[in-house]
Amino acid sequence: MQIRKATINDAEGIAKVHVDSWRTTYKGIISDEFLYNLSYKKRTELWIENIEREDNFVVIAENPEGEIIGFADSWKRETNIVANSSDLTSIYILKEYHGRGLGKELLKQLFLQFKFLGYQKIFVEVLEDNKTRYFYEHYGAKLCKSIQIIIGGKVLNELIYEWDNIDEVLAKFSRTEADSGDNH
Repeated sequence: MQIRKATINDAEGIAKVHVDSWRTTYKGIISDEFLYNLSYKKRTELWIENIEREDNFVVIAENPEGEIIGFADSWKRETNIVANSSDLTSIYILKEYHGRGLGKELLKQLFLQFKFLGYQKIFVEVLEDNKTRYFYEHYGAKLCKSIQIIIGGKVLNELIYEWDNIDEVLAKFSRTEADSGDNH
């Protein structure tokens, strides 16, 4: 598997992972009708815009055949008014590639970028019923508040987590690699 920075040519592949991941991740959480109506074409247009944004950092995971199987991105949401901070806005991986360490690698790349940019605080928003929240908690994210949002006509609880020490998160990656013998 390869992790690299996304280019505009990756927008269509990212859009496919985005739609397919929403359909598996949010099944039973968001209405089937809403998930069924997600559009690859509209998501491709969205990802062209996202990749072109100067303040957006997008990385992708590719399988050995060069197909995009996951992605992660970060930028500062308009609602984030905290100085010297940013938001982890998404990590999605196709279901058949779960459990292979790709989420960890994508998260690591985002945190290396956060450190490079000198951020002190990182936020992530995740639906309460999304099991990914446990992944973020494992890497030290602390729950700071819960809000209600509406997706597809359904009221959902969204949890907002924060990391306030980027070096601690990066150290956790180093410890994990040392524990598994991955540091060559």
